[in-house]
Amino acid sequence: IVDYIDAQFENYLQEELKIKRSLSSYHDSRIHVCLYFICPTGHGLKSIDLVCMKKLDQKVNVIPIIAKADTISKTELQKFKSKIMAELQNNGVFIYEFPVDDESVSEVNSTMNSHIPFAVIGSTDFVRVGNKMVRARQYPWGTVQVENETHCDFVKLREMLIRTNMEDMREKTHCRHYELYRKRRLEQMGFSDVDADNKPISFQQTFETKRSNHLQELQQKEDEMRQMFVVRVKEKEAELKEAEKELHAKFDKLKKDHTEEKKKIEESRKKLEDEIVEFNRRKAQYQQMGQSHHTLTLGKSKKK
Repeated sequence: IVDYIDAQFENYLQEELKIKRSLSSYHDSRIHVCLYFICPTGHGLKSIDLVCMKKLDQKVNVIPIIAKADTISKTELQKFKSKIMAELQNNGVFIYEFPVDDESVSEVNSTMNSHIPFAVIGSTDFVRVGNKMVRARQYPWGTVQVENETHCDFVKLREMLIRTNMEDMREKTHCRHYELYRKRRLEQMGFSDVDADNKPISFQQTFETKRSNHLQELQQKEDEMRQMFVVRVKEKEAELKEAEKELHAKFDKLKKDHTEEKKKIEESRKKLEDEIVEFNRRKAQYQQMGQSHHTLTLGKSKKK
């Protein structure tokens, strides 16, 4: 809920900060009132109710409402209302109170403030009461009418919200809750009404200071990025040189291995050629010996 309320404030702030703004035609979606429904336990507020309303009271006009008021008696309801108001006051929860500074509405608003928190009843059914169809809840013991002021505070709440105090709630939203949000957001952006020496400073001076600081930060980041780029380039060059050195070493090793392998092959080839020459020599010698033996044999045969 808080995030949604802040989002509507942020939308209005962004429109307000535009160079060409049109607030007169801008659809104002800021939340002007929060109706916080309380379970009719009769035992006071729950811890979560106090925490939620404490979170909301600086963001929006909070009006506590007792739901399903027909589930407790009128005596218990008055005690429950008094207990709720006492707990809200003791825990520092600020709820919206109808203004009493305007003489035209001071009396009625003062009376309505005494009815806070309002006790309401809701119904989607219509029941015939007399000659009229009214929105009501039908029980075996009777009928509870939503718009009957003796039965619940729905009519009082509607009159206070829509007819009597709508403009006051809008004004409080703009002058209190939105201004608080705007102040915090501008401080987050670095804007302030005073300088470091607690002297008044104009918005233009703050903007120029902020712009100058921003440009210095950009320049510093650019220098850091440039230095980082140079360092990375040097590191990359060192890596490439190291890789090139390793490649040269591998190439020299391969070249050396190739030379040694070639030398071995040449030696093997020369040895093989020598063996072939020796083989051919012995072959020729054996052939001569064979021919001599054949001639000798023929000579012996003729003598016989």
